[in-house]
Amino acid sequence: MTSPLFDSVPGFDQPIAVLKHCHDKIRKQLTTLQKLLGHLAQHGNTADAQQAAKAVLQYFNKAAHLHHDDEEQDLMPMLQATATGDDAALLTTLVPEILADHQRMDQAWLTLRPELDAIAAGTGTQLSADGVAAYVAAYHAHMSKEEGQLAPMAKRLFSAQQMEQLGTAMQRRRGIAPDLPEVADAAAVLAAMRTDYVQSSLSETDVLADPIAQFQKWFAEAVNAQVMEPNAMDLSTVSPDGKPSSRIVLIKQFDERGFTWYTNYHSDKGQHLEHNPHAALLFFWRELERQVRIEGTVVKTTAAESDEYFNVRPLQSRLSAIASQQSAPIDSRAALESNYEAVAAAVGDAQPPRPAHWGGYRLQPERIEFWQGRRSRFHDRIVFTRGADGQWSMQRLQP
Repeated sequence: MTSPLFDSVPGFDQPIAVLKHCHDKIRKQLTTLQKLLGHLAQHGNTADAQQAAKAVLQYFNKAAHLHHDDEEQDLMPMLQATATGDDAALLTTLVPEILADHQRMDQAWLTLRPELDAIAAGTGTQLSADGVAAYVAAYHAHMSKEEGQLAPMAKRLFSAQQMEQLGTAMQRRRGIAPDLPEVADAAAVLAAMRTDYVQSSLSETDVLADPIAQFQKWFAEAVNAQVMEPNAMDLSTVSPDGKPSSRIVLIKQFDERGFTWYTNYHSDKGQHLEHNPHAALLFFWRELERQVRIEGTVVKTTAAESDEYFNVRPLQSRLSAIASQQSAPIDSRAALESNYEAVAAAVGDAQPPRPAHWGGYRLQPERIEFWQGRRSRFHDRIVFTRGADGQWSMQRLQP
């Protein structure tokens, strides 16, 4: 018999084998992490070092936590519901140990990750030898415990139906939907879709006393992390008849006065704000597992401020602002293009002036909430509220 060219990857019809395969991939990444230490010491931060750091980051930022969730949310609860006698007694000790291991490894990873981020970006060369050694040793001991006790128990106790249930849950966690003959099953897949947030934490001692300064800090981190359009925010307004409406706009300035964007004053949002000058903003920086919610009163910027920003916009954007009656119906795209061409022809080589119906809004914040995603939907929420005296007070909210 000849040996296969490639190692076979188990399918989700063998969920315990999939978990073991995850352990093998973890061991591979741990080896890469150890090799990276030696490479940095001998050669510094080379392209190979950056590639190695990226591979380790990619795995332990995401895949390893899916594996932990498989165990915490499905494997161990199913075992606890099935085991009796000595098996049940063993689980009363083993399950808390494994959960504690996961927490310790998560904390250790939060220490290593910033160093690996800097190495991957080509800006750092430091990687804690003690931190790597402790992380690797903890993972190896943890996996040995699971492979020696947890996995054999599951193989021995689970029925074929339970194995199928476990495998299906693991697929859904990864966004892999099994064949669904019934609409009800599709609804179950949708209900099971979730992403666990694992990248960071937020405590009262982490945040700055001034929420605007804290926003500046997080915004800079979003820019440095190359978040897609970190300046994009959801703006929610309420119509005169009390109906809420949301849309994405781009923030153009923020300071102690508030958060500023520019638009057509005759648009739907402009009409809403004319009748109800209260609004809410939402920034969602998915890559950092963070969001910021801001609520307050909206005022128009001065004409001078609007002129200043309008005049630094690209020419085509200025012509579009003149040509478009934002939110008003129009017959076709061709008609829209015709309006633009007419404005461009009328302006010629001159600098187009800002139309009176176009300008800035500034939301003066009264409430700012910083949200950091955490595991198992046990998120961190720190909210700042401005008092009548203009001073900010801080409080933690339950997730």
